[in-house]
Amino acid sequence: MLSKKYRFHSRGGVRYVYQNGKTVRSQQMSLVFAPNSKGFTRFAVVVSKKVERSAVKRNRLRRRVYEALRVNIDAIPDKVDYVFVIYSKDVGTMSYKELQEKLGKLVEESKVCYNKENG
Repeated sequence: MLSKKYRFHSRGGVRYVYQNGKTVRSQQMSLVFAPNSKGFTRFAVVVSKKVERSAVKRNRLRRRVYEALRVNIDAIPDKVDYVFVIYSKDVGTMSYKELQEKLGKLVEESKVCYNKENG
């Protein structure tokens, strides 16, 4: 599981990212990101009841994404807040390697958008 330091502790932070962040989308998920002043990166994973009605299945999807992020945390830029929004059941059935690739692509696209914004 991803360390508590790298997760959001309230909905206020996630709300801030939704309101002030930029979005990058793929077929199965989207990534909303915004710079932060904390000095480290924070993550949140949101899985709607529309994707899975069962809380057990939603939490399993969430844990899979958190684990893929934990393993690759060194490759992710610092001082940015990320909110991954899952809107496809396919995330639960895809291979772990494929999940890591899709998350990596979203983060790479966010780097490009973030660098364009900052000059």
